[in-house]
Amino acid sequence: MDLRLGQGLRGRLGWLVWIILAAAWFATVQVRPMLDPDEGRYAEIPREMLASGDWSTPRLDDLKYFEKPPLQYWATAVAYEAFGLQQWSARLWSVGLAFACLPLVFAWVARLYGRDSALLALTALAVSPFFVIVGHLNLLDGGFTFWLTATVLAFTWAQTLPPASSAERRWMLSAWGAGALAVLSKGIVVGVLAGAALILYTLSERDTRTWRRLHLGAGLALFTAIAAPWFVVVSLRNPSFPEFFFVHEHFTRFLTTVHQRVEPWWYFLPLLLLGVLPWIAPLARACHRAWAGAALDTAAPSAAAASGAAVPQFKPLKFLLIFAAVTLVFFSASGSKLAPYILPMLPVLAAVTGARSGAGGEFARHAARIGAGLVVLIAAGLLVYSAQRNSYVPHQALWWALAGALAALVAVAVTFRTQPRLQIPAAIVTAASAIFAWQCLLCEYTVIPPARSARDLVSTARPFIGAHTPLYSVGQYRETVSPYLGRTLQLVGYEGELQFGLQEQPDKRMALPEFAARWSAGGDAVAFFDPGVWDEWRRRGLPGRVIAADNYTVAVSRL
Repeated sequence: MDLRLGQGLRGRLGWLVWIILAAAWFATVQVRPMLDPDEGRYAEIPREMLASGDWSTPRLDDLKYFEKPPLQYWATAVAYEAFGLQQWSARLWSVGLAFACLPLVFAWVARLYGRDSALLALTALAVSPFFVIVGHLNLLDGGFTFWLTATVLAFTWAQTLPPASSAERRWMLSAWGAGALAVLSKGIVVGVLAGAALILYTLSERDTRTWRRLHLGAGLALFTAIAAPWFVVVSLRNPSFPEFFFVHEHFTRFLTTVHQRVEPWWYFLPLLLLGVLPWIAPLARACHRAWAGAALDTAAPSAAAASGAAVPQFKPLKFLLIFAAVTLVFFSASGSKLAPYILPMLPVLAAVTGARSGAGGEFARHAARIGAGLVVLIAAGLLVYSAQRNSYVPHQALWWALAGALAALVAVAVTFRTQPRLQIPAAIVTAASAIFAWQCLLCEYTVIPPARSARDLVSTARPFIGAHTPLYSVGQYRETVSPYLGRTLQLVGYEGELQFGLQEQPDKRMALPEFAARWSAGGDAVAFFDPGVWDEWRRRGLPGRVIAADNYTVAVSRL
């Protein structure tokens, strides 16, 4: 990037910049295998939805699966229809919407606090290791984070506009619409997080005017029109859905340890620290200024001045801080904790950092240095882990570690003694290098044994599987087997996360003795065994020959 590009970027971020960032963001989506269990699960449910033609009742291994709403399933099924089932098409919705958080945060900060602040916010989010790594996994959290962030940012932007204006109404309705899509992404927790943040903000400011600007009638109508139809249809077709989804998957999950995801109350604190470590000092300054300085937390005057109205007193950054705190406290109090739950905190904290850190031209330099140190440290740690656990280091892991370290060091080199006229290109290089570097470490992790995907196992077993070969999953359910095979499996002697579906469809249960009798009768068949179960039944004389195996699964052919 030369001086002319840097000068052009001061007015706006051109398409070239977003193409560069997108190329860095999507660089490895097809390279990495789908990981067990979540990536396999969220690749398989849309495949079965597309194959069955039933878009209302999600199924996993041909069993009803009601843990989450269907928006990501629908979008991924459409991607399969257009592009086929590929690793990249399975990830397109989740990884794509995680990337979309970058221009979303940039646009919001640019409108309220200027382009220079927006560039800082963009850089902060791009160099966050937690945001980039989680955002590159095929989870529900990437899409949920985008829609929830869009809800919060559209709401805060609307509240800074002239009261009763058409722009306020338009952006408030945008917030309601994005909130409905967030519900269809992951459930009703949206209302808890956004509603609690609004209540606490109102109490903090002793100001109820925000509630009168919600456009409640039109907003609820739009929200209901978008979010409600699927819930109605799936409940009519499946009477057991409401109790399982609303009670078990929300209240029981939060209040009890039924999902066996028990962690201490401070579980999310080190994860949050990892997410903001490259910019923790600017974040601390920004939080202090955003909370303490009322005058500093008003919107750019252009929005209200254009109509001659007084600048509203709503404090968007203070609201974002309250929202982030509510998210942290809510999930910390839950009886079920998973690392990606706090992903929605990162975009709003990056926005606050960009708007009020005052970091200026030093931001990219410090972020690049801290980020590079983290990349090198983690890359080396993974290599040491592999050497100690496996007594060797896969050559692919070594190459990915070197690629990640090199990308991080490029950012350090570019930002070293950066001239003021090149600060904007340096920030873009820092963002793109960090995005690619964290992906390299994710790739390094995936190739270090034990196997975290069934891709290679299925590739080895595939020549032994015909179009009509009966397939069994015995003593386990390996989520990535089905999407790589493009087939469902008969579950044997196992329930796990499919317990609800088996209760709903008891005819699909098969006990081990029944399977052993059917298997021993002969004929073409392939079974994917838990290694312990295979050892036990092999000693009992169960016939079959091993055609593929890894740390978690033994594939056995009857022929």
